[in-house]
Amino acid sequence: MDYQITWLTGSLLVASGVLAGFINALAGGGSLLTLPALMLLGMPADIANATNRVGVFLQSLEGTRSFNRHGKLARDAIVPILVPTVSGSLAGALIASYLPATVLEPVLLLTMIAMAVLIVLRPATVAPPLGTEPLRLKDSPIGWISLFAAGLYGGFVQAAVGFVLIAALAGALRYDLVRANALKLACTAIFSGVALVVFVIRDQVLWVPGLMLALGTVVGVRLSVRVAISVDQNVLRWVLLVMVIAVCLAAWLK
Repeated sequence: MDYQITWLTGSLLVASGVLAGFINALAGGGSLLTLPALMLLGMPADIANATNRVGVFLQSLEGTRSFNRHGKLARDAIVPILVPTVSGSLAGALIASYLPATVLEPVLLLTMIAMAVLIVLRPATVAPPLGTEPLRLKDSPIGWISLFAAGLYGGFVQAAVGFVLIAALAGALRYDLVRANALKLACTAIFSGVALVVFVIRDQVLWVPGLMLALGTVVGVRLSVRVAISVDQNVLRWVLLVMVIAVCLAAWLK
């Protein structure tokens, strides 16, 4: 597979990557920008979905490093959380690799509608009150199930997986939104790497556009972490709601 990249399309990839990386560290939904950018090159949805993982993987590594540098990453929670998310991601990536691309859109739309309803009707689910003590994964069966489902979704279709992870981390395990975002990026880095391996083996990744996109996402997430650690949690919740609605509209109109 060979896709011609011009200065215009290359600039579009990098710019969409910067915006996507910025959005992903605050809430999620950056793939709402990067997937269309890749498909503008003529890629079918499944190839764009696979190629997009290059940028997601690298931006997640950078975002995790940045949150950790500012003391906002719960490092002791990472390994327990990775067990259900990585297991789900591997299963989801295998399913996505073989199912028709047309299956991805309704899954995305239904997931985002459910998330928007949750934020509006039960805002404390994704923004626990200040001082709420996070739960340990071993003490929360619903947390384990939620994280496995998030991994399954993330392996299946990367778009908007950050919202699903936040629902699990803030909703089920009761982390505040800043720490939930930090753990979200750590989880995403690992299970995106697992999914990326599957897509590479299946020869579905285009490296040149993928790395150009990744350059932008790394810059964007580095800028965004500085904002995420300083804004009020209620502001983050509204940013989250706006992005969820945007994803719903994009999936519906498409």
